[in-house]
Amino acid sequence: MPELPEVETTRRGIAPYLEGQEITEVLVRQPRLRVPVPDDLVERLVGARVGTLTRRAKYLQIPLTTLEGDATLLWHLGMSGSLRIARVGDLPKKHDHVDVVTASGHVLRYHDPRRFGFVDWQQGDGSLDKRLKHLGPEPLDAAFNGQWLYALSRNKRVAVKPFIMDNQVVVGAGNIYAAEALFMAGIDPRRAAGRISLGRYQQLAAAVKEVLAAAITQGGTTLRDFVSGQGEPGYFAQQLNVYGRHGLPCLRCGTELRRITLGQRASVFCPGCQR
Repeated sequence: MPELPEVETTRRGIAPYLEGQEITEVLVRQPRLRVPVPDDLVERLVGARVGTLTRRAKYLQIPLTTLEGDATLLWHLGMSGSLRIARVGDLPKKHDHVDVVTASGHVLRYHDPRRFGFVDWQQGDGSLDKRLKHLGPEPLDAAFNGQWLYALSRNKRVAVKPFIMDNQVVVGAGNIYAAEALFMAGIDPRRAAGRISLGRYQQLAAAVKEVLAAAITQGGTTLRDFVSGQGEPGYFAQQLNVYGRHGLPCLRCGTELRRITLGQRASVFCPGCQR
């Protein structure tokens, strides 16, 4: 599943081709996504002008200026979706479900084999959408820090890994990046969230920021489906210390990495480094 770094990589990749452009055509080949494509999407989009693309958690926000006022396209990539830039005349592939064509001749093309993603239309800036309302802070913002984690974790018995994967605690710390951040901070993913000190949460918050910033710089983590807006894979997978490496020696201390299940998700950690 594309995580926050992959979505941010996509935003950065497609933005130069869309921002400031007028939408001239919209093609919907498959409307039956996780949330059905709005029936009036084509009518609403044609003639609209694209503003500055933003992202909230794993949701891409494409602001629009239309004859009816400001609006926003909210786009989610689901389990296997990707947004790529094509040119008018490029033949679509299987599972290319939606095309948004601009006056410059570029096409924003949505590809999604499993159809778990969606595109939705909202009046205004979309900030009041119920899917965004209860999200925690962005991990790279100043609002996310060790004090925030420490305050939220008091009296929590849940293990620290699922705790930081909770989108109401912080967005974007998915399974891969949570595992890597906990390794970097030297924290056992099984430890109860409420039994971790402020100092260690400060280390963990710093590690989350570092891991996600590095993943964005490297273009995300290609494990199966993800490619950027230009169809390029992400390379952060080459830097993984624990995720997907169970049974192999720790790159830091040589101890064999263990795989366990936490919150119904596989988790790999180093018994020697993580306490």
